[in-house]
Amino acid sequence: MADDPRIVTETGLDARIASIAEPVIQDLGYRLVRARVSAQSGLTVQIMAERPSGLMTIADCEAISKALSPELDVHDPISGAYHLEVSTAGVDRPLVRRSDFERWAGHLAKVEMAVTINGQRRFRGQLLGLRDADSGTEFGLRPMEKRGRKTNAKSSEKSLVETGADIWLPLADVADANLILTDELIDAARTLLKAEHPDFDPAVDDGIVPEIDAETEIETDQD
Repeated sequence: MADDPRIVTETGLDARIASIAEPVIQDLGYRLVRARVSAQSGLTVQIMAERPSGLMTIADCEAISKALSPELDVHDPISGAYHLEVSTAGVDRPLVRRSDFERWAGHLAKVEMAVTINGQRRFRGQLLGLRDADSGTEFGLRPMEKRGRKTNAKSSEKSLVETGADIWLPLADVADANLILTDELIDAARTLLKAEHPDFDPAVDDGIVPEIDAETEIETDQD
């Protein structure tokens, strides 16, 4: 896991939480995706994690929560009571590692850069993978959006339409990035899951939560 570190990381209190959570999560064989503190339900520490294989179970979330709770108690990064929420990455997952930009090439993503590039910081389009440049690794985006086309007087269909030339942006300057939920992404996630886990049967394997499903979370209270 050390050979594929996160390139999108937290700041402030979120970074403090991540520094406590990441070693615990790694020791259990998982990877930290994101740590975030929100005002939800009073105060909530949100931990998003994954297996390198992409398959998570409810039991996995419970195991992380059980191991992480005492560590947070010892380090005490937050004064007062809060909720600890451990969840999977979900389908429209954050892109936080180099491998994420490679694995999900061909799918739509929205990206916010830490610096202004050509007059803008927010970009949206189809991921084109990575390339090496003199200034470092870059990721590609093909600006695209869904536009409707009338098929008859009462209905229409939407298709992806290119809206600009391909752009290449420095991977090191990504501040935030997420996949955009589409039918194509769901189909791709199902295909990937089946290829990596041919014996997986959601009708039989109760409690297994693949990333193609909505985020699944385990929540506990911390005093």
